[in-house]
Amino acid sequence: MNARQPVPPRKLETAAERWSRFKPIKTGEDYLNSLRGRPLKLFLFGKEEPNPVDNPLIRPSMNALRQTYDLAIEDPELATAHSPLINARVNRFLHIVESPEDLVQKNKMQRRMGQLTGTCFQRCAGLDTISVMHSITYDIDQKHKTPYHARFLDFLKKAQANNIIIGAGMTDPKGDRSKRPHEQADPDLFLRITGRNDKGIFVTGAKAHMTGGLNSHWIFVMPTMNLGPEDKDWAVVGAVPADAEGITYIYGRQSCDTRALEGGNIDVGNAEYGGQETLTVFDHVFIPYEHVFMDGEYEFAQEMVARFTSYHRASYVCKTGLGDVMVGAAAAVAEYNGVEKVSHIKDKLVEMTHLNETIFSSGIASSYSAKKLPSGIFMNDSMLANVCKHNVTRFPYEIARLAQDIAGGIMVTLPSEQDFNHEEAGPILEKYLKGVSNVPTETRVRMLRLIENMTLGRNAVGYLTESMHGAGSPQAQRIQIQRQMDVEKKKWYARRLAGIKQES
Repeated sequence: MNARQPVPPRKLETAAERWSRFKPIKTGEDYLNSLRGRPLKLFLFGKEEPNPVDNPLIRPSMNALRQTYDLAIEDPELATAHSPLINARVNRFLHIVESPEDLVQKNKMQRRMGQLTGTCFQRCAGLDTISVMHSITYDIDQKHKTPYHARFLDFLKKAQANNIIIGAGMTDPKGDRSKRPHEQADPDLFLRITGRNDKGIFVTGAKAHMTGGLNSHWIFVMPTMNLGPEDKDWAVVGAVPADAEGITYIYGRQSCDTRALEGGNIDVGNAEYGGQETLTVFDHVFIPYEHVFMDGEYEFAQEMVARFTSYHRASYVCKTGLGDVMVGAAAAVAEYNGVEKVSHIKDKLVEMTHLNETIFSSGIASSYSAKKLPSGIFMNDSMLANVCKHNVTRFPYEIARLAQDIAGGIMVTLPSEQDFNHEEAGPILEKYLKGVSNVPTETRVRMLRLIENMTLGRNAVGYLTESMHGAGSPQAQRIQIQRQMDVEKKKWYARRLAGIKQES
């Protein structure tokens, strides 16, 4: 093992001690309160941030997660499900997939959350991790007689009972992409086991682009790629509290994010919600064996990643909720500009809707075509899941382009909210930035700022860039589609209908 020595002093908390810090969460407000007072090490703009919950730049991302709790109360049929593990209804973001219908309901919930927040709500990767862990721990146990599956079920029971948020740490920094983990000049560029004792293991490395990691209660670390025998130290899956000793968060920048620090809520575009990514660094972080679910079984890493992508690429139907917001914002701006009846405006709104529903249809088809795995749960059809995500890498960009087209150039030349509030400049702007006479100037400005927010500003990372690179960049889906397209069978169909004699 390439363990670094010495391991820094660490409090070796037991699994029970770690769970004892949590209290059951019921409401969105309970969730926000659960994030207060944690001993997190967080860097933001070159300084440590001791109070992320009340930081105006960070809080919108927490508000988006708060909504996942509130939706479960407002619409329990959509956002909760009965768990056989604890014989109670649980948040659907913590539910194992018992049927294709569960996956369909999940997709509908994800679209609804996109409609409600207009941003990434940061729980889909954790939800998909639950499904992957259920099946992959079962399969490892079948081959190696390990105790992982029972450990995982025990963990999930506690997670459901406490109604906590699970974050997924999959993407490693990767370093030199031409080299395997064990070949890297710096072995920490892929998260790895750096020590162990009779109580558990220690892991060191980092997880990049970690959506909502700071806002989660627990983090699952997982391999990011296919591994070989020399990569056993990197073949590790474990769960750690988000505030575990040795974890450091470095907050990611987003376009126009400092508008949240200026006061007011017009220029931010989305007045309440936002997304969040961090670089999450693990420095000899301790994981008790009760929370270790892979420990050197490298041959399962590729299948684990494949299953995760099947679930997670279909999860990108969440972008159709944001697409619904984009269509609505573009239609509203057209109305405020007095052009809602113009034929080419109507046609652009139809095209936006067509593209958005095409994404949703492929995701739903993937869910309805789910197959049962040996552990007893269901997994999305992989081909259709990859088609869904590949659509997402393209269509939101065209939807955004059409929204900008309808909005007009004023979207990116608007003066600031402070100018609108100025005693001299304000009245001038009220007069000259008016649209139709019966719509207040501020109403028009707010809608333009929302379109800017989702296509150029802070939430563009959740609608456009994440659409491109989340759950794997476009080429990753094309590789999977090529692997599964079965051209030889399709050629056989064509030869048969053309009357060509079949080769032996």
